[in-house]
Amino acid sequence: MKKTIKFVSGMCMVLSMMTSCSNFDEINTNPNATDQVTSSMLASNLILSITRSDISNQKSFMQPFLLGKYITWQEGQESYQYNRINRGSLSNLSRLRNVDPMISYAITDAAKSSYTALGHFIRAWQFFVLTMQMGDIPYTDAIKGETDGIIQPKYDTQKDVFLGILNELDQANDLFAQGEDFDGDPIYGGSIDQWQRLSNSFELYVLINLFKKTDDTDLNVKSRFQNIVSTRPLMRNNEDNFALTFLDKDGQKYPWVNINSSNPSTIYPMLTANLLEPLKAMDDRRLFYYGKPSAIKIAGGKLPSDFSAYPSVEASASFNSLQTVHASKDFTDLNDRYADLFNAEPVGLFNYWDLQFILAEAALRGWITGLAATYYNAGVTASMQFVATNTPGNADYDHGMKITDAYISQYLLANALAGSSEHQIEQIITQKYLAGFLHNVDFNAWFENRRTGYPVFVLNSSTNLNTPTTSFPKRWLYPQAELDFNGENVAEAIQRQFNGNDNVNQEMWILK
Repeated sequence: MKKTIKFVSGMCMVLSMMTSCSNFDEINTNPNATDQVTSSMLASNLILSITRSDISNQKSFMQPFLLGKYITWQEGQESYQYNRINRGSLSNLSRLRNVDPMISYAITDAAKSSYTALGHFIRAWQFFVLTMQMGDIPYTDAIKGETDGIIQPKYDTQKDVFLGILNELDQANDLFAQGEDFDGDPIYGGSIDQWQRLSNSFELYVLINLFKKTDDTDLNVKSRFQNIVSTRPLMRNNEDNFALTFLDKDGQKYPWVNINSSNPSTIYPMLTANLLEPLKAMDDRRLFYYGKPSAIKIAGGKLPSDFSAYPSVEASASFNSLQTVHASKDFTDLNDRYADLFNAEPVGLFNYWDLQFILAEAALRGWITGLAATYYNAGVTASMQFVATNTPGNADYDHGMKITDAYISQYLLANALAGSSEHQIEQIITQKYLAGFLHNVDFNAWFENRRTGYPVFVLNSSTNLNTPTTSFPKRWLYPQAELDFNGENVAEAIQRQFNGNDNVNQEMWILK
């Protein structure tokens, strides 16, 4: 009888387990979450992968601005501040795996056109960033491990990569024109008009980086540039900025925010001469929105509205000497608004003012008609209006030196684009640099210095961590993972470009 009871009980347990297992999927399905992938979901993922993922938080957020000499850092001796560049990474190419699935899930032909155009833009953006860092990179065979079984992609020449980028942006323009507004866009709300304008404006940025290649008939740099400016829609104002806006939610706040002492890194930066001295020289009120006056200068009787209350430090000075300045408290810190506000300002990766300065340079070089000064003035105006619009009316944030329309007009008269062509190039790049403070996180300021020599960075051989100490580095090294697992192809690329020497001081094709 006991055995019978045990057997029946055991069978009941087994049947109960089987019944439970049969309902496992139903029980463990979240009724509030979708279980199907859509084009809009993948679009969101892709867009955020090149915006939010590249806009790091706290100390990491400041790394591009250390290399760009906007700030110094007093926690420890930082490699980027002192020009040490190590290995790059191709891991971000994995982001592009979702491009084809995003397109394939589109329901209508118009939606497919939009998502295909978006895919072309994101591919062009990502390949551009990586080739600007390293030189030749995988392009034709990239991201074909799953589809074609290519796990060791060959490296395309940098010229071919740029040709591919330009062609993809051309396709993005054509396809956005055929598409419809789409879902899943956290930047422009799915507006194909704004995406088309961004794609065309970004293509001009790609082309201005090819200014040494105007004789190359394959690239047709000048004619491409002229055609885009004369026939295609471009960004119109700051509403078209390719910028991420932040929210009062965990993980979505401004990257330097220090609400409830959440950012321990706010004690380390000091603003440099590269940023502050041009602002002072031009009586530029953006200084009062970017910086916080020296506590020592204020205690000594200076007003927060006095330019001399904002001392600068030299980015190349020794770490020990900068520590001494930091300890004295006689330095310019970041404006409190960056730490106080959950959305201090949208962070732009490519802004309307960037486009205007590109057009100013192109006009000065004779690529397009029109006055360089007109574009230059528009760029300065857009930057100043952006700063004023995104700063609350608080004396702690503008230090009583408000940027108004009247002030902007006065500033443009006092700092007009003038002089020799080379001096005007310096003025344009300097204004682009000043406008780019805490924007353009993909090392744009450093790329501009590498391309044009402006703004001038001090080469201090006694503190320079590059080898040799008598020069600035020019590129990132290829990833160790590529040397380990794709050695033959990367070795071929190194031999082709640099005679076999993968060195940070080597000049890539775009610089020659």
